[in-house]
Amino acid sequence: MSNLAVKKAFGIESEERADEYAAAAAGQNQSSFGGIIGQSAPMQRIFKLVEQVADSDSTILINGETGTGKGLVARAIHKLSHRKSNPFIAINCGAIPENLLESELFGHTKGAFTGAISNNAGRFERANGGTIFLDEIGDMSRDLQVKLLKVLEEGEFEPVGGTRSIKVDVRIIAATHRDLDDEVQKGGFREDLFYRLYVIPIALPAVRRRRSDIPLLISHFLEQSNEKNRRNVEGVADQALNIMLNYLWPGNVRELKNLIERLVVLKGKGQISSRDLPEKMKRVTYLNPGQMIDISEAGISLNNAVSEFEKALILQTLEKTKWVKNQAAKLLQLNRTTLVEKIKRHQLQPQSPYRVFIQFFHYSHRISQTFKRCRYNIARVKEMTWFRIFLTTPGCFRKNRMSVWLHLVSISDPVAIKTSGTDIAY
Repeated sequence: MSNLAVKKAFGIESEERADEYAAAAAGQNQSSFGGIIGQSAPMQRIFKLVEQVADSDSTILINGETGTGKGLVARAIHKLSHRKSNPFIAINCGAIPENLLESELFGHTKGAFTGAISNNAGRFERANGGTIFLDEIGDMSRDLQVKLLKVLEEGEFEPVGGTRSIKVDVRIIAATHRDLDDEVQKGGFREDLFYRLYVIPIALPAVRRRRSDIPLLISHFLEQSNEKNRRNVEGVADQALNIMLNYLWPGNVRELKNLIERLVVLKGKGQISSRDLPEKMKRVTYLNPGQMIDISEAGISLNNAVSEFEKALILQTLEKTKWVKNQAAKLLQLNRTTLVEKIKRHQLQPQSPYRVFIQFFHYSHRISQTFKRCRYNIARVKEMTWFRIFLTTPGCFRKNRMSVWLHLVSISDPVAIKTSGTDIAY
């Protein structure tokens, strides 16, 4: 990978900094910590924190988006601890049905429930002396949270159907992609358990927050996938790398790893080019703030610059989706309500006139029949907000259940949004 490609992708002026990124892509200066790949400043801070806390018995809560490597961090902590020769037991609390999770965690006695033909040790008992990793603990029910709290406070529990308490010596590492503090406020997570878990928090950065690690990750996964699948892919072309560096990676490291393996298997040999990348990666155009803003000698207001960049990005996305807010919100990875608030704050409006068609459909025995069509011509939709349409309909129609389809049809391409009743959002 050339320095020119790196500088263009990151908006870097420094040759020295570009050399670092290029070296990472070439596999030089590789930084690996307990199976975790990363040389960026955020990951170096994570590595240092893991080293500091690994040999203690304190409870650790790892927070991060899906695919950021929470399980790898938990294993690295265990391997660096004095418990490394004892079991490391992992369980995904969100992947097991609630009625089975209690038995999986704490075990059960013979006859405790239908199918319990013998005593069974749970994950806590099997992890005795070692570490238990509770992944996606935010998905655990409040009833089970009470029992987990007892283990944290007293170091003992009772199996399902049992009357005798079992004492265990385990270190608990929990992980979640949720904001547990917010879940506590909503009542979905117990406050006392939250503070018991929140002894040493570790927040893992998303891939988009550590872009300088992407060449290093690509190099690592290329080597790994070539060996696993008996292929000989040599690297990634500059244009393809540029696209990958600017992609948001919603699935984080897991998405990147799976993509590289797919590309290696399908390519077989040679270099991965931009033509080999998925269309969704090539469709979205990302703005480079460093190329948009010219900082004068008098300086610049950071808040204003960020606001203008946000406004331009939202407007570009809305125009791309013909002002369909649900689609725009997905592209921007926002909640629709958040996007609507930002549109109002920036006072954004569509630049082309729209025609509004309202069709009424009656649903009877799941068969749709068109009863009436009303057509309204609007020169320009001036305000992106809720509006109400009052129509006089025959009495027989009022008695029927109605659904409203609102079509916002631009000159180039029609789009449709379905709502119910006479309140119509667009």
